[in-house]
Amino acid sequence: MDTLALPASSKREERIARAMIWCVALLVTGTFAWIVGDVFVHGISGLSLSFITEAPERGGRAGGILPIIVSTLSILAVSLVVAIPLGLATAVLLAEFTRRDNWFSTLVARSLDVLAAVPSIVFGLFGNAFFCVWLGMGYSILAGGLTLACMVLPILIRSLEAALRAVPDEYRFAAAALGMSKTRTVLSILLPCAAPGLVVGLILGIGRVLAETAALLFTSGYVDRMPESVMDSGRSLSIHIFDLAMNVPGGEPNAYSSAVVLILMLLIINFTAVWGTDRWVRKISGQSAT
Repeated sequence: MDTLALPASSKREERIARAMIWCVALLVTGTFAWIVGDVFVHGISGLSLSFITEAPERGGRAGGILPIIVSTLSILAVSLVVAIPLGLATAVLLAEFTRRDNWFSTLVARSLDVLAAVPSIVFGLFGNAFFCVWLGMGYSILAGGLTLACMVLPILIRSLEAALRAVPDEYRFAAAALGMSKTRTVLSILLPCAAPGLVVGLILGIGRVLAETAALLFTSGYVDRMPESVMDSGRSLSIHIFDLAMNVPGGEPNAYSSAVVLILMLLIINFTAVWGTDRWVRKISGQSAT
């Protein structure tokens, strides 16, 4: 008699659970395919080289989106340049240099959870009051990028902190036994092991930056001309899509085409982030092995 055989009721429950998991997975995948497919069906015909390389005309009904793309990438660059170092440093501090039951780490963790749940419009009002008015940046790409950095930080910190805490303690003990300093252990062992968590936080942050509209209306502005510096106002792709779809008669075709460009940008940046992180992990692992 096979003592490991499951009872008939357990087998039935397992089949039901597996079927439910597959149904949920198919539902999520189908919804994603439906949304993306609808955008591509309506917008792919409007894509051309001129659409990518020319400036908008007639309120966006004609012309291209080159200044919009430049503004979007500039806002993304500013936000990531600020958020990644601060996020890494804070996550390492919470996970490796403070105890979990410490009042400071608990306070920071709860603050991050609250910030992650704050609506984007509130961040927009804060960015307008602090960066645009109090610091005198005005409606600018810099103000928009700094505001989005504040929005991205909670996601980035919490995901990387969780990834660092998931690294087995045996790695830390082995590094200490070899006489490695805490800083060397973090840079050479823990961060490469926690790289998947960094990629997850980075991808979520990039997605929020590229899709954000409300906060940028109050900080980066609405101007669709080519920015000459980060102190110039700039319109992001998300704002451009919103404006064409809601405020510009006859702008819906170009709104769909702009949405296709936004999705392609997101996919390219995400794949680049994954590829770059994978190469970094391999390089660090190779250096540690030698």
